[in-house]
Amino acid sequence: MTARIDHLVTSGTFALDGGTWDVDNNVWIVGDDTEAIVVDAAHDAAAIRAALGTRTLKAVVCTHAHSDHVDAAPALSAATGAKVLLHPDDLPLWKLTHPDEAPDGDLADGQTLTVAGTDLTVLHTPGHAPGAVCLYAPGLGTVFTGDTLFQGGPGATGRSYSDFPTIVESIRSRLLSLPPETVVRTGHGDSTTIGAEAPHLAEWIERGH
Repeated sequence: MTARIDHLVTSGTFALDGGTWDVDNNVWIVGDDTEAIVVDAAHDAAAIRAALGTRTLKAVVCTHAHSDHVDAAPALSAATGAKVLLHPDDLPLWKLTHPDEAPDGDLADGQTLTVAGTDLTVLHTPGHAPGAVCLYAPGLGTVFTGDTLFQGGPGATGRSYSDFPTIVESIRSRLLSLPPETVVRTGHGDSTTIGAEAPHLAEWIERGH
């Protein structure tokens, strides 16, 4: 049984800098019929558990620590025993949502996570958040970009802990160098490909977002 990618959309809110917004989030489940990892436990731990079924959850991987991407992580961890993994540079953001709980482990650039015989490489891609990461799975021809790269451009950089030149450099150096047919599975909205987005880098820089 080879690894597959299951997709769930959950709804809730994103809160930062005194504002709150309604959002729909993509939750990605990577694995086979036996084991899986979850990329971004957003909003609804019960729905994610239902999508997992009887599979063993090996890890809850956080692409970054904005509230809409980590709000259900502790509950999902408590229900399954899976460790919550986060890049340590995002701990200040994590503590805004979960001041009394800590992630169970760190993500580091170049680290490899393996599930169902499939390797996912951690790419540190700061900009949208200091500890933002993407997960590149060459065997699946895909990269999970969280809120770093979307169909149509970079993730937002207008709020605290974010920086536009930094996200541009992350995308340029870490993502656009991937094979053009690589599917980009994002934190919100539709998927795209590296090849579809790469020609537009100069436009994004010119418009400034």
